[in-house]
Amino acid sequence: MEVENAEKVNLEQKKKHKGKHDKPKPWDEDPNIDRWKIEKFDPSWNPDGLLEVSSFSTIFPRYREKYLQEAWPKVKSALKEYGIAAELNLVEGSMTVSTTRKTRDPYVIIKARDLIKLLSRSVPAPQAIKILDDEMQCDIIKIGNLVRNKERFVKRRQRLVGPNSSTLKWMQALEILTSCYILVQGNTVAAMGSFKGLKQVRRIVEDCVENKMHPVYHIKILMMKKELEKDPALKNENWDRFLPTFKKKNVQTKKVKSKEKKPYTPFPPPQQPSKIDQELESGEYFLSEKKKLAKKWEEKQEKQAQKTAENKRKREAAFVPPKEPVKQDSNKSENKEEDVAALAKSSKQKAKEFGKQKSLQNINAEEYISAPAAEQPSKRKRKSKHT
Repeated sequence: MEVENAEKVNLEQKKKHKGKHDKPKPWDEDPNIDRWKIEKFDPSWNPDGLLEVSSFSTIFPRYREKYLQEAWPKVKSALKEYGIAAELNLVEGSMTVSTTRKTRDPYVIIKARDLIKLLSRSVPAPQAIKILDDEMQCDIIKIGNLVRNKERFVKRRQRLVGPNSSTLKWMQALEILTSCYILVQGNTVAAMGSFKGLKQVRRIVEDCVENKMHPVYHIKILMMKKELEKDPALKNENWDRFLPTFKKKNVQTKKVKSKEKKPYTPFPPPQQPSKIDQELESGEYFLSEKKKLAKKWEEKQEKQAQKTAENKRKREAAFVPPKEPVKQDSNKSENKEEDVAALAKSSKQKAKEFGKQKSLQNINAEEYISAPAAEQPSKRKRKSKHT
């Protein structure tokens, strides 16, 4: 029992506050109080104004000169309400904002500085003036130094800008999901919105330019988070199990051919023959200047002759008709061989018949009659021999 009492006393001592004035207040646990709300500045909080003059200036590109000249009266009147003086210098190409005696809010000069920054980054004046509200913040993300290769940088920035410099539908979806205004211009991305939204935009832009994740996948994750926020049961739980995971696919790149390493030898490479050594070998070294020039001239003429002959051959090749392809079937070739053999046989037979006819025409009647009588005994003799 004594041990349990001692533990209770220790717990009570831990609960007690150390400081004299550090006591629980009745408004600490009041659910109606919003501690994240930014209260609007009241001029009565600083009736005497500022002691020192603060000023900020920024330069703008030349193509923005015409637009700023037209929109400057609106910007000047918006800043005048907060007691800020604005100056546009077209000679130097700069914008300057500074505090005056009428300035009461000390933080408004920082807001004015952000305003001229946004104007120089091609944000329209009506949109840029919204930065003067306390709930609106801005962030200018520098993306130019994230990628070294210029072609690769342009290709990745194109994912944010879209083809033909027209923003894509998913860019509008990003603005709705993060409740921020986004503008891609040159080497920077200007964003306007709440701190939470700006943090999301910065992450999306950097992941896109560094080729970590495409913005479309970020949109899918943000949409899932929006749905999960609506469920009060999942308010204090980890959402990683619900969110999709995207694996990065390795794209095959061209392999650089590595040079084969030669075996190490302690001896230096053999010395190459100099120009004089080459001339001594060929015998040119002992020739006179005239002969050397004559030899060079001959070589030059030979090269020219070869070149002209080659060019002539190329020109004439254009006028030579191409050979027509002849299709030969294997069956047809066999049939042709058979036909040739048949023709050869028939021609031989015809030649024999023609020879017989000629021999018959040339025979005399007297010789033909006398021939069998003379031939008969020879035939008999032959027969007798055989017997």
